[in-house]
Amino acid sequence: MYKVLILGGYGNFGKRIAEILAMNSNTLLLIAGRNLLKAEYVCHALGQQNTGGIYQATELDIYASDFKQKLIDLSPDLVIHTSGPFQGQDFRVPLACIASDCHYIDLADDRRFVCDITELDSKAKEKGLLIVSGASSVPGLSSTVIDHFTDGFTDLDSIDIAIAPGNKAERGEATVRGILSYTGHAYKTMQAGHWVDTYGWMSPRKLDFGRKIGSRWLANVNIPDLELFPKRYPSLKTAQFQAGLEVPFLHLSMVFMAWLAKNKLISNWAPLTKVIMGASNCFRYFGSDNGAMQVTLKGLDAENNWRLVKWTLYAYQGVGPYIPTLSIVIIANKLIKGETVGIGAKPCLGLYTLTDFDVYADGLSLFYKTEITPELRRG
Repeated sequence: MYKVLILGGYGNFGKRIAEILAMNSNTLLLIAGRNLLKAEYVCHALGQQNTGGIYQATELDIYASDFKQKLIDLSPDLVIHTSGPFQGQDFRVPLACIASDCHYIDLADDRRFVCDITELDSKAKEKGLLIVSGASSVPGLSSTVIDHFTDGFTDLDSIDIAIAPGNKAERGEATVRGILSYTGHAYKTMQAGHWVDTYGWMSPRKLDFGRKIGSRWLANVNIPDLELFPKRYPSLKTAQFQAGLEVPFLHLSMVFMAWLAKNKLISNWAPLTKVIMGASNCFRYFGSDNGAMQVTLKGLDAENNWRLVKWTLYAYQGVGPYIPTLSIVIIANKLIKGETVGIGAKPCLGLYTLTDFDVYADGLSLFYKTEITPELRRG
């Protein structure tokens, strides 16, 4: 049996990862976290679904002094880390995995955590282990989409990524706390070839996603891609990522909160996460459970013409929260099947293909469309 330990296995994303991986009959899933009762509940739910795998609940606290020893005793083949927020976390979990001789994947969205995971590269390679950070919608899926289309560009000029979840989609406290930690705070982005200050949850704009989604408000969000992509795609001059809330009142309230933080009228919204989530839950019956993700690429093709590629992913009927889990699921299943994925500590870039993604997207009734538009000759 291939033993997979899921930290935060009863959380918003962890339980969805467990649900898909439990379909493997040769896998033992350890549903882990600080709350044993919640872990047991997920195991019970998996049992009701008649999945082919074996699973058990495990009490485990990543901040406990004996965490590393407990992990060594459990002796997993793979650890999946979903216990956010990753903002401010150190590398205790991946380091414990290296000490335990097991692979590691997380869905971190914190820029420093994901970009700095390479500090563990030599330790991981010494043990022949794969340590992957950011196996989520970004940079996992976003880089996979971009890599799929890069052959059509000789000079990739700009990348614009947007995510618009449905208001009724389930959201976790860790995700909200992470966003609030940089709301109204400056971070660097590449714009027109220069690194400039961008402020979290500001610069609001509307973007039309088409189909059932329509126009949604967006605002700036700090993600690892903004630092990773200028290095991965050397010709890149502009990289932008924005996300939004479906209900305009909630979205524009966040923009106002960002303005307050930018002007030093409040230092950090993160400590008020529970209060803010409670207030936003009063609006849960507004909006829909439909969401979308869009990746727009612009650059020059082989004939020196401008080329525009727009890839849009649609998620209806509440399946949107599965999207951030699929990068982990794809890589985990490759490891379970004994496929070569590589070794070393790295951000989740180029570790799977869009064809790999299609297998799981089809099963969840996710679908995407691609629009490729040649534009006027340069100059």
